[in-house]
Amino acid sequence: MYITRIRLTNYRSFKDTALSFSRGITVIVGPNASGKTNVIESLFLLSTGKSFHARIEEEMVKYDEEIARVKGAIIETDGERSGTNLEVVITRGTITIGESPEKYGKNLPAGRQVARKRLLINGIGKRLVDYAGNFKTVLFGPQDLGLVTESPSIRRKFLDTVLSQVDREYRRASLSYEKGLRQRNRLLLGIREEGLSRSLLLFWDKLLIKNGDYISQKREEFIEFCNNSGGLNSQMFTLGYDRSAISEARLEQYAEEEVAAASTLVGPHRDDFVFKINDKERKSRRPGSPLARRELAPYGSRGEQRMGVLWLKLAELSFIESVTGEKPTLLLDDIFSELDHEHRDIVFEAAKDQQTIITTADPHYIEGLKKVEKIKL
Repeated sequence: MYITRIRLTNYRSFKDTALSFSRGITVIVGPNASGKTNVIESLFLLSTGKSFHARIEEEMVKYDEEIARVKGAIIETDGERSGTNLEVVITRGTITIGESPEKYGKNLPAGRQVARKRLLINGIGKRLVDYAGNFKTVLFGPQDLGLVTESPSIRRKFLDTVLSQVDREYRRASLSYEKGLRQRNRLLLGIREEGLSRSLLLFWDKLLIKNGDYISQKREEFIEFCNNSGGLNSQMFTLGYDRSAISEARLEQYAEEEVAAASTLVGPHRDDFVFKINDKERKSRRPGSPLARRELAPYGSRGEQRMGVLWLKLAELSFIESVTGEKPTLLLDDIFSELDHEHRDIVFEAAKDQQTIITTADPHYIEGLKKVEKIKL
């Protein structure tokens, strides 16, 4: 599947803008602050129902406006050119609207209430669990270097984004787990502050264990896929999965600590993974031992860290296609200034295999690409 066009209304820096995309490679060219990353964010929003950039969702609403709308047309390539319209509507809060969606604005007539954000497929409202995965994307931007160097929450969010696009049950399990975790933590606070009975935790313990096992299993399968995907040129990367298993025994083990912290201390919300690179030059002193694996976060150069993320993104592309049989759209946001010539060529080759949308401030970086359509902002 691929996206043919998108319309942005009161979204970020765009008042009312429509863009069309090639089934192959589309390059969006413009100076800094022209809105290139905003376009990539809007495509990611249509794909996942979430932003990779906003701290709070209302930041995506254009300044001095009440409602933003992102609408895109998707074509499915399954032998029949069937189209799907995806739409995300974002507000600054719960507001009153009239019967017609075209009446969204500041002076709104009396009518029904809508939530802060609405997700729609062909005009019909959907829950996130049913919305995500209808338009699959892989995003690669400068912020992704944080997958190596930043906090574990960044890496868990990445795992959730990948797996939620290909597995509805994973989406359901994640939403159920997050809700159960909040409830359980509230009870732990009540046990500590008000002397509530620990028996109140039993239902939530079982819910977290059931959903947590599924989440961890799918994360482990994805990481194993990446580790079997080969290297990047002569560099061999792997991911080490630091799984925080959840079970009755482990919850019992940390029972006192959890009450003291008023927080659940084990489970996939504590998972992490680390990037490693195999060092050909640094073999173990013991004969017959495998190559030494160096962690990239503390011991890798910035160039090695960038290559580790590129390797992971290429594995993500392959993973989504292997699970769904569909090629995801590749979103490349201003990455070429961070790559040398050799690794730009690797990205160019990957870009040819599916719909790819690229942003750059300098057209010089994409001179190696042929048969591209350009959009100037």
